[in-house]
Amino acid sequence: MSYSKTTCLAAILAMILALPLAGTSAQDEKAAPGQGKRAQEFIAAFNKGDAKAVAAFWTEEASYVDQTGHEVKGRAALEKMYAGEFAVQKGAKLKVTVTAARMVTADVALEDGITEVTPADGGPPTVARFSAVLVKKNGEWFFESVHDSVAHAPTNAAHFDSLELLIGEWVGEDLKGESATASYSWAENQNFIVSNFTTTLNGIPVTGVTQWIAWDSVEKQVRSWSFYSGGGIGEGTWTKDGNKWSIKVSAKTTDGKKVSATNVLTFVDGNHLTWQPTNLTIDGKAHPDRPVMKLKRAQAEMPAK
Repeated sequence: MSYSKTTCLAAILAMILALPLAGTSAQDEKAAPGQGKRAQEFIAAFNKGDAKAVAAFWTEEASYVDQTGHEVKGRAALEKMYAGEFAVQKGAKLKVTVTAARMVTADVALEDGITEVTPADGGPPTVARFSAVLVKKNGEWFFESVHDSVAHAPTNAAHFDSLELLIGEWVGEDLKGESATASYSWAENQNFIVSNFTTTLNGIPVTGVTQWIAWDSVEKQVRSWSFYSGGGIGEGTWTKDGNKWSIKVSAKTTDGKKVSATNVLTFVDGNHLTWQPTNLTIDGKAHPDRPVMKLKRAQAEMPAK
């Protein structure tokens, strides 16, 4: 049994004991799992490496199921598990995040959340998601069951709406005149889309831009940050209207000029799109709209997300 599994379990128990449960009355505060004394007793027992004392926080028939589905059943088995793990390593640091907590009855409580456990040697933390059931017996709270599962990192992919259609490689439909090539890929657990976009003239690359597209959780909209091959930088805000996205861009060139534009991205279908810079101004002076660029997916079909 790995050290990481038991330290995840330890973090879960410390968290449940350390945090108050909604719906607990003032009269029950001394008995509730959220009160400091019982929490500190558990943490002290774990940090001391006292397997028997830690196991005493479970009911006699308690059940723990790890991320692989392996079950440890009963207080005696849990004590044996702890003893084996404490013999390997002690001193892990606990960090927990509760996502839900509620009282089912006066004697039954539920907790859900995520735990991070950093080992004593300062190595990378172990992360787990958990669901736990607690029961109150003789005025004290005990763990009846705890289930671990894989903790997936948070993602903003759902906020990108139809922009997932961009993922993949794109090429201009016409090599004559002004056109473009582009690639889009997910980054950081689908929290960002990263683009490399190159404009071409008669098939020859002219300018390029690397762009990070993200969900702004404060402004509640898609935003982007662009880095141009000539050294300029820019940022944009994205607004969706049907199959069309309007990207209002403000940028600065390396020689200090201020540029603004509205780039119009239109999905014709899953394998064809158009791109057109409009409303272009340089230092406040208006310039004509650029030609519509038609791009097609380099693959025959849209790739799976």
